[in-house]
Amino acid sequence: MQDLLHNIRNCSLCKAHLPLGPRPVVTAHQDSKIVIIGQAPGTKVHASGIPWDDASGKQLRKWLGVTEEEFYDEKNFAIVPMGFCYPGRGKGGDLPPRPECAPQWHEQLMEFMPNVELVLLIGMYAQKYYLKNDAKKTLTETVAEYQDYLPKYFPLPHPSPRNRFWLTRNPWFEGEVVSQLQKSIKTILNP
Repeated sequence: MQDLLHNIRNCSLCKAHLPLGPRPVVTAHQDSKIVIIGQAPGTKVHASGIPWDDASGKQLRKWLGVTEEEFYDEKNFAIVPMGFCYPGRGKGGDLPPRPECAPQWHEQLMEFMPNVELVLLIGMYAQKYYLKNDAKKTLTETVAEYQDYLPKYFPLPHPSPRNRFWLTRNPWFEGEVVSQLQKSIKTILNP
């Protein structure tokens, strides 16, 4: 696994498309219990090299009900984004994750993590890639029907502050879904 992580962290497959250059951000361990598959690093994470080292990460840890120490323990959580590098800025925010990363690296990484009990699919890109035709028409529908994907997958919206309007329109998420998410995480991390 260490060789694979080294190769990922030195990947320059889509270098020509990255405005800030390649800086793949990924963490994993052969004993990881939960895999977090998000979109791609933002500029703050690109600068620090620490996954979810931003406001989105703070919100995600709150949803999960874990401390920073628990979150960054690779035996608890592997962090494997759909795109490992910052993709650049578009009209309404960051561009989508580069399409090269997931097909190139995800399956190889998953093979090295036999103890994974749950995969968190954060955002539409991860949900479409992993759930394929089982994903509902919209992210809202997919997240609302999260139980359909358990025990393997748990679909979530992106915890970005930009999603505050989605959270306001969908109060059931922070009520029902976050509560179930925290129960699942607690059960896995503290059997």
